[in-house]
Amino acid sequence: MPDADDDTSTPVGPSVAHRIDVGGSVTGSVIAGNHNVVVDAQHGSQVTVVVGPERPHPQRRERAEVLPRSLPEPVGREEAAQALAAAVRAGGPVQLWGPPGVGKTTLLRHAARLLPPGPDGTVFLGGANRDVEDLTQDVFEACYEAPGYAPNRTELQRLMTGVRVTVYVDDADLTSDQLLELMDAAPQATFVFASAERTLWSGGTALELCGLSQTAGLELLERELGGPLPGMDHETAAALWQAAGGLPLPLLRAAAVARSDPQGEGRLPRVGEVTDLLPALLDQQAEDESVMGVLHLLATFDGAEVAAIHVGALTDVAEPDAVCDRLVRLGLARLGEYGYASVADTVPVVRGRFPAPFPAERLCDHFTRWATLRETAPQELAAHGRVLEKVAEVAESAGRPDLAVRLARATSPGLARSLRFGVWGRLLGRGWVASRAAGDRQAEAYFLHEEAVRALLIGRRVVYAALLAQAAWLGHELAAGSANGAGGGAAAHASGGQPAFDVHHYMGQHGFGSAHSGASVGHGAVARPSAGAGGGGSWGGASGHGDGGASAASGHGGGGASAASGHGGGGASAASGHGGSSASALTGHSGASGGAAHSLGAGGGSWGGVTTASSGAATATTTATAAGAGVSSLVATIVSLVIACALVGGVGYAISSSGSHDGQSRSGDARNEALPTPSFSLPSELTDTSTPTDDPLANPPGCDEESDAHQKEDEAGATAPITNPGADQAWASGKQQLSEDLAAAAEVATDPSIKSAIQKESSDNASFASAITGNDDAAIDRYINVTSADSSAVADLCYA
Repeated sequence: MPDADDDTSTPVGPSVAHRIDVGGSVTGSVIAGNHNVVVDAQHGSQVTVVVGPERPHPQRRERAEVLPRSLPEPVGREEAAQALAAAVRAGGPVQLWGPPGVGKTTLLRHAARLLPPGPDGTVFLGGANRDVEDLTQDVFEACYEAPGYAPNRTELQRLMTGVRVTVYVDDADLTSDQLLELMDAAPQATFVFASAERTLWSGGTALELCGLSQTAGLELLERELGGPLPGMDHETAAALWQAAGGLPLPLLRAAAVARSDPQGEGRLPRVGEVTDLLPALLDQQAEDESVMGVLHLLATFDGAEVAAIHVGALTDVAEPDAVCDRLVRLGLARLGEYGYASVADTVPVVRGRFPAPFPAERLCDHFTRWATLRETAPQELAAHGRVLEKVAEVAESAGRPDLAVRLARATSPGLARSLRFGVWGRLLGRGWVASRAAGDRQAEAYFLHEEAVRALLIGRRVVYAALLAQAAWLGHELAAGSANGAGGGAAAHASGGQPAFDVHHYMGQHGFGSAHSGASVGHGAVARPSAGAGGGGSWGGASGHGDGGASAASGHGGGGASAASGHGGGGASAASGHGGSSASALTGHSGASGGAAHSLGAGGGSWGGVTTASSGAATATTTATAAGAGVSSLVATIVSLVIACALVGGVGYAISSSGSHDGQSRSGDARNEALPTPSFSLPSELTDTSTPTDDPLANPPGCDEESDAHQKEDEAGATAPITNPGADQAWASGKQQLSEDLAAAAEVATDPSIKSAIQKESSDNASFASAITGNDDAAIDRYINVTSADSSAVADLCYA
């Protein structure tokens, strides 16, 4: 269901905070939807609910004015410019599409600067490798003064309704659905997109940009050569135009070759040399170490834009802007909104001239230090998100995942504060992959926890609950390892006792992990490049992307099913197994209430097995296993119950800094100590390994029936729709059916306390269903916690 905001509502239930220490040197507070996020590098970040008068009140800007960089006026595009202007005046949306190098960016920027702005202004955005949610935040911040605030979707639509800006998005290679999602965020705005393929099919104007006419092509050559073509060159120029298909980029390169003619004759290349323009240009520049060094760096970033200041710092070029501008004129680089980038077709040619990417250690050291500087703005980090991803990939391909871990940890706080949750999520994913390759369990838990927080902020509460429980289990393993010696944690890990939410599949769905890897390495092993990647410094992709790097994803306690985004509220609990039963966690279509899932086939009462979360619902079916490493079955089940229920039910969760840990990054560089690493601690009663003398596991009447009711809801939720309105209807229906099944279970119960507890759970789930139907966001948040606590109370009575 959509997030409903009501400034007159009052907080219901206790305030919930989750705490975690983070690396870096940033401190600050931001608000996303109904959640206040305090990011503090020294003392940890907290997430609390804010409602009513505590909510921010964004102030509308008098006029939005975000204009693009100035480029030379397009040649021969008068007709296309007129058609574009007419489509914009008609109110859009408009999509300008055509192949790379045809001149879309030049025409779009020209239009954004010269066409009359919308009644409320103009906003120009670079869309390359950007998520829709990040682009909508860009539009919001251009139109409103609201530092540190990201409205949820409902609030965003309310605020943007009536805002009539013209939004230009370059490199908007989005699907049709993504275009609609972006346009829905600002209903009265006029959107103009530039993309390589057509994806706008109805309700707007799609303009295909083709090659230049012959007259325009010759005019472009004359402009680039600085004067009229010699008579003998007219025939050559016409042949070049035809060979280039009228595309401006090859013509620009042909002019660049003529200008750089070592004999000074300014001779245009022949038609047969068109396919060799890039090698010819590189040959002419080969003796210039500054130029080749910059090309090497840009090819390493593979099309990602980087600011000139970083180019200069990494290549030791004194005037990086001048060198980069020269490469732009040569057609070897392009100038974007955030910096300079390689042109796509130059990357393989440049890489062929270097045996390996730019050194991983130098890249990681530079960007890690930059990320931790107080003067580095969060928006700068977000603008360089794609570069940071590439740097992490290079480190992983070079067999140095520890460097990627440090980089991802250093950038995470700033990316969180940037409120660009798409790029933040991608860096967290890269960090998770690298932490597993490095065998850094504490960093792995950190990235899982931060991804859980991110999921909560973007409304994926089921995923939030599942990842939080997974991070808690890693904390339990670390605590057990600290208490029992180096072998303790490994024994707990090998026992298969963790709540196996399928993190690998979840990360795979988001572009990371085993779903995209070429090979797997065991947990704790360091990823090495594959044989075909060219060794430690190969140009191959990093682990998790299948481009030749080793994968850092390995089995971690049993296979699970997919984890899709939950749409509304979510919570989790885990109840102890009883006899042949095991625990359940995460039920419902994006809202979760815990209960003991009755599962056949394993005894002993220990917890473990598989968690699934598909179609927006998280369901858990666990298989009981024998307790290992001296921990009794009863203690293991109590640990599972307390950890998962306490975390999602409202007990704070903390990760504190630790000076050392098992599996720490192996780099001898003292700079590794700059970023604190989280450590977990659990109350002593949770790590007590004493064995009870009797078996308290029994099945009083009503308990199995209560567990079966939750199992039934799990199975229904697994096939529920994931989009509205069907998603909310299925969610409400599932809660109502659960309420009725629980009422029937209460009738079977003979113990008055158990009967009363199940009846309360039934009543609260009925209220939960009503809250979903009524779109009452505050009540939904309340009943997520209440029903989770209810099922925990039943579990305490049934299986104590």
